[in-house]
Amino acid sequence: MYVYNDFDEAFVRSRVAQFRGQVERRIDGSLTEDEFKPLRLMNGLYLQLHAYMLRVAVPYGTLNSAQMRQLAYIADRWDNGYGHLTTRQNIQYNWPKLQDVPDMLDALADVGMHAIQTSGNTIRNVTADHFAGAASDEIEDPRPIAELLRQWSTDHQEFQFLPRKFKIAVTGAEQDRAVTKAHDIGLRMVRNDAGEPGFEVIVGGGLGRTPMVGKVLRDFLPKADLLPYCEAIVSVYNLLGRRDNKYKARIKITVHENGLEKIQELVEERFAAIRDGFSGHDQALLKEIEGAFAPPTFVTKSTDGYEAARLANPAFRSWSDTNLSKHKAGGYAIVSISIKKHGATPGDATSDQMRTMAAIAATYGHDELRISHEQNVILPHVHKSDLPAVYAALRAADLATANIGLASDIIACPGMDYCALATARSIPIAQEIATRFDELKIEHDIGQLKIKISGCINACGHHHVGHIGILGLDRAGVENYQITLGGDGTETTTIGERAGPGFSADEIVPAIERLVTGYMDLRTDEDETFLQAYRRLGMEPFKAILYPAEDKANAA
Repeated sequence: MYVYNDFDEAFVRSRVAQFRGQVERRIDGSLTEDEFKPLRLMNGLYLQLHAYMLRVAVPYGTLNSAQMRQLAYIADRWDNGYGHLTTRQNIQYNWPKLQDVPDMLDALADVGMHAIQTSGNTIRNVTADHFAGAASDEIEDPRPIAELLRQWSTDHQEFQFLPRKFKIAVTGAEQDRAVTKAHDIGLRMVRNDAGEPGFEVIVGGGLGRTPMVGKVLRDFLPKADLLPYCEAIVSVYNLLGRRDNKYKARIKITVHENGLEKIQELVEERFAAIRDGFSGHDQALLKEIEGAFAPPTFVTKSTDGYEAARLANPAFRSWSDTNLSKHKAGGYAIVSISIKKHGATPGDATSDQMRTMAAIAATYGHDELRISHEQNVILPHVHKSDLPAVYAALRAADLATANIGLASDIIACPGMDYCALATARSIPIAQEIATRFDELKIEHDIGQLKIKISGCINACGHHHVGHIGILGLDRAGVENYQITLGGDGTETTTIGERAGPGFSADEIVPAIERLVTGYMDLRTDEDETFLQAYRRLGMEPFKAILYPAEDKANAA
């Protein structure tokens, strides 16, 4: 993984020192909150419902054990003993005191981390496939490209005050695990007819109050042209994007209002004008970066102990069936650690759990961890012979829930428990749904099901691309939850369709139970997923399950 060089170290330390002075001036009253706001946002500090919140960047989700241990230390030293994993592969602390934030940033810098550009109208943390470098369906590891984009975008003089926030995702695999089509720029690695790797460039995706699936701007872009082409896109958006209305300021609206052809024309024109200015410097830098992402030395040894443990321990077998994915190297597996124990807050990891995961990664996982956009933690490289020991350590730390990809593996935003923008609670609803399906003991019978919950129209819980999406709204002072069906965040991205009227907080969990158990009666066999059944049957049979009284009234 990438390690800070002298320039990176000096840059981050200078930003911390600068922000320390700004915090001191805010505390002594020299700066008003309005004056301080843009300064704190540039350093990842939000003012939430009850307290400040610090969002820490985890570029493309990659961490080592020392960084994870430091995150645990920060949680204990300056927060409430836990951190919250986000859908941009970051981690955030919900209870820091303003005077402590510069010390937290210094502690992050000690292990090559920061909070720069995790907020504000700038290019946010670049995300990537959380299986990058390990996935069996991968063309190439996309993280060197993600790191190149990170270095280019950090403190870019032209792009610090864009019309609105800007998000980039990159994947190198056939299966899109990075939700590229719901980003301002999505980059999917593909091969041309000559077998050369390059990128399909997608632009104008996004969720929020106006969800849109990104459009293909270029079918194939050579890797060597990627950085100037991305700069051309952001330059065009910076000039063309609206600043009169923040709800219409994202690039998806710019593309929609101007048309894809005009955007293509302007981007190609800008690309031609700036391409020579890069003069290969970006490619020289990329070559240096690629050296930092050399794969670990994979070992060859027997997996008999793993197979024996599967036969002897039904709980281990269930966990390995659900939480392991195929690795590109023989004898290895990708381990997904669920941060979604039934009834727990999705994405919340305690400091002790962070230390456990760090220790496992150092001992069994080539010292590497990933945070996924699904709010879980990944050990990308674990030999199968070590999996029984990994499972035992996870179980001791309450991290061995066997539910990856199942009904209780719910993405949920913080909602009204933390966020000043939220109009309804998300966390309690997620907890109740997970607990209910655990009580029913049918999760594994249901199979793959992605439930996503947002506490407001900003869609931080990605509900639009959930197989079942739940949107919490305020209806005359009462929480009301709308359901959308058929969303998908993979390479076949689809925005879910609203099923009908919303449900109260008391009604929403029974409605979801009714919907899922009803699906099990509708499916052709146990292998047909909820999404497949929905695509085969359409909305009507699911709507009839959700609103049985309405269906009977219509029949009468």
